[in-house]
Amino acid sequence: MISVAIDGPAGAGKSTLSRRVAEKLGYIYVDTGALYRTVGLKFINLGYDTELNCDIEEILSKTDIEIKYINGEQRVFLDKVDVSEDIRTPNASMMASAVSAKPPVRAFLLEMQRKLARGNNVVMDGRDIGTVVLPNATVKIFLTASVKARADRRYKELCEKGIETDYKSVYDDIEKRDYNDSHRDIAPLKPADDSVLADTTKLNVEQSLELLLKIVKEGIK
Repeated sequence: MISVAIDGPAGAGKSTLSRRVAEKLGYIYVDTGALYRTVGLKFINLGYDTELNCDIEEILSKTDIEIKYINGEQRVFLDKVDVSEDIRTPNASMMASAVSAKPPVRAFLLEMQRKLARGNNVVMDGRDIGTVVLPNATVKIFLTASVKARADRRYKELCEKGIETDYKSVYDDIEKRDYNDSHRDIAPLKPADDSVLADTTKLNVEQSLELLLKIVKEGIK
């Protein structure tokens, strides 16, 4: 099986580009960030904040997360409810960063991710795919862009979805997530030693897609 690991910071366009790369190659797309957002949403729904002062393992033991592919699109279900749209809010984003720093959460989701890669050709995106989840991935890419470019894109995306926010909050959220993700003790955000850097600061979506496809095709020759 061929596995493509695409890591990078918040707002780098991993989900959009990884999905399109998978479509072009005929692979399954696995959005691991959506899984962490879904776990985060579970704790939000239970009334917890990012301090997570609770028995995480006990809550996870009563949590059911499923990935389903409906008309070729990944949909995420939390306790049998489709939460694919609910997990895209800024609040869910911050909670995802908080839960991802907790070892029980990472262990809870790790085998789910690896199982998908064992049985399918996959494009999997996240923050530690090439370093932890799929250390032997066929191709590893570290996708990044400047904070401003990422904030611009995320703000536009949220506005198009009708989610009320302000630009400064989006920018500050990305800066905070960058710091949290790169400084956490467990699986911090960093490029794998054998990854290829893809900086899309000055590229549009189509140019970014072309760059990633070029890197993948060269890597699977």
